[in-house]
Amino acid sequence: MEFITIKVNCPVDLIDVLIAELFEVSFDSFQEFDDGFEGSCDKSEFSEKIVNEIFSNYSNVSFAIKEQEKVNWNEEWEKNYDPIIVEDKCIVRASFHNPQPQFEYEIVVTPKMSFGTGHHATTYQALAYQMKLDHQDKKILDVGTGTGILAIMAKKRGASKIVVTDIDDWCIENSKENFALNNVNDVRLIQGQIEEVEELGFDIVIANINKNVLMDQINEYAMRLKTDGQLLLSGFYEEDVEDLVTEASKYQLKKIQTTSKDRWAMVALIKYSV
Repeated sequence: MEFITIKVNCPVDLIDVLIAELFEVSFDSFQEFDDGFEGSCDKSEFSEKIVNEIFSNYSNVSFAIKEQEKVNWNEEWEKNYDPIIVEDKCIVRASFHNPQPQFEYEIVVTPKMSFGTGHHATTYQALAYQMKLDHQDKKILDVGTGTGILAIMAKKRGASKIVVTDIDDWCIENSKENFALNNVNDVRLIQGQIEEVEELGFDIVIANINKNVLMDQINEYAMRLKTDGQLLLSGFYEEDVEDLVTEASKYQLKKIQTTSKDRWAMVALIKYSV
């Protein structure tokens, strides 16, 4: 499969905005840097005209586009991937690392193009909060699962039913591999948007995506969350917390905790009865 990569240099306050705009036109794998980000999409979905129209609205942004053949991501990651230790209790390692059974939780991943290996502050914070949250016999929905790492943690914490979604076929492929590596065999995996999840009454809903998508979908999360259930949001900056909490309050959701790491934030909310 051939794909298109775009390297964007922009102010940090435009990163989320531009990622959201590119997400709407089939870019679905992103990596952020101090001076911008990279995104990629399947060549068959790419429109240079549409991308140029998006960037024509921003005078202080530059970008470069290149076409690439499919990369052996396992080989590339193996050169640079180091294990991540979360709160001294959980290690996230690749399959080529030695086991470290001294940790309470060990998650093994085959990192590809999917977001969410624990290296990013958003995934790290979500994992840290999960280790404090009761999952025993709970029904979990993980929206935008990426590598599947948060669903794997949910299973290790005792969840009885797990449903995950993602729109990207790379993520679907990668999460399946990671579920198998961690002996998580009973996850229902849906390739598609949140609207395709027909089930309701989830005890915990997790969404580690980006601010714009979260703002647009909070009502969908709330609809599927049972009363007294928790919604865990991550994938945004500290300064975005107030906007998300305000939007969530429209749907019987109130903030119970926030955390931050490297300017990135996580918010936990609870659904209350009217």
